[in-house]
Amino acid sequence: MLDKLEQISIKYNEVQEKLSDPSIVTDQALYASLMKELKTLTPIVEKYEEYKSCNADFNEAKELMEDGDKELKEMAKEQFEFSKERLSVIEEELKILLLPKDPDDDKNVIIEIRGGAGGEEAALFANSLYRMYSMFAEAKRFKTEVLSINETGLGGIKEISFSVEGDGAFSLLKYESGVHRVQRVPETESGGRIHTSTVTVAVLAEAENVEIDINPTDLQIDTYRASGAGGQHVNKTESAIRITHIPTGLVVECQDERSQHKNKDKAMKILRSRLYEIKRREQEAKIASDRKSQVGTGDRSERIRTYNFPQGRVTDHRIGLTVHSIDAVMNGDLDHIIESLRTAFQAEKLRAGTEE
Repeated sequence: MLDKLEQISIKYNEVQEKLSDPSIVTDQALYASLMKELKTLTPIVEKYEEYKSCNADFNEAKELMEDGDKELKEMAKEQFEFSKERLSVIEEELKILLLPKDPDDDKNVIIEIRGGAGGEEAALFANSLYRMYSMFAEAKRFKTEVLSINETGLGGIKEISFSVEGDGAFSLLKYESGVHRVQRVPETESGGRIHTSTVTVAVLAEAENVEIDINPTDLQIDTYRASGAGGQHVNKTESAIRITHIPTGLVVECQDERSQHKNKDKAMKILRSRLYEIKRREQEAKIASDRKSQVGTGDRSERIRTYNFPQGRVTDHRIGLTVHSIDAVMNGDLDHIIESLRTAFQAEKLRAGTEE
């Protein structure tokens, strides 16, 4: 591990030297690439420098314990024990930093939420989840934009696709894919009975044009008149777009903009990300074919979380985490849950790497 860290430190210094070269500064693409590499290397190098400093303190204390006077030995022993414990912590932190980075972590995301079992109550909860993710994004200073939405008459959402743009958006939200279950007394229930409903969430890394090559001949593009809210203009012009990707059978519809061109752009954005998700899952399946993850796969058919309103708790079933702050969670406070999931997945990767 130390050899690898030394190589990374050398690479870090090389990148810094290149960034100070005036000829590279004028090459925007190369400069952006080097800055991205520097950003990846910096936390590892900083932690490695901390390790070297702590290791020097450890060795100094060890020497003083052997050669110093009695009072000095006592002080050295305290430093020795502290440094020894700190070195152990830093080593674990370095192991995590050296784990292969998900290449999609820095990407923007498209989140798709669909009401599942439970009818109107599922649609209402889909709206609640959209609000939750929107508030989380706002707290992170991320930008959100609705790409497609199908609402119900009672304020629910049958399905919605929206983008979240911000540095590291996918790294935070990728754990949200799966089935979310809600247990509560619906607003539409007069008898006060608790209902159980489900909503599916899919988190897709936003694909760039260069990553997914879509052959125009593979697309069937239909226009139609939009339905629902939007005023007379929306309902009288064929501004809505339906794109069918013939090889996979994927269908994307978008009718929220008055402009047919804008609806097509949004639909293509969703289609590219869905196709990229298929490609991503195929790659992950190959990597994980020889082992099973103990903390869940993130598959959208897997029940990952339960929101129990009468008991005020949220339980993530993948890691057995329960928090008794449902109001805060529904207002976008997901940091504790996401950090716990990140830690669990990192521990699983470390375990798998040790076994291999």
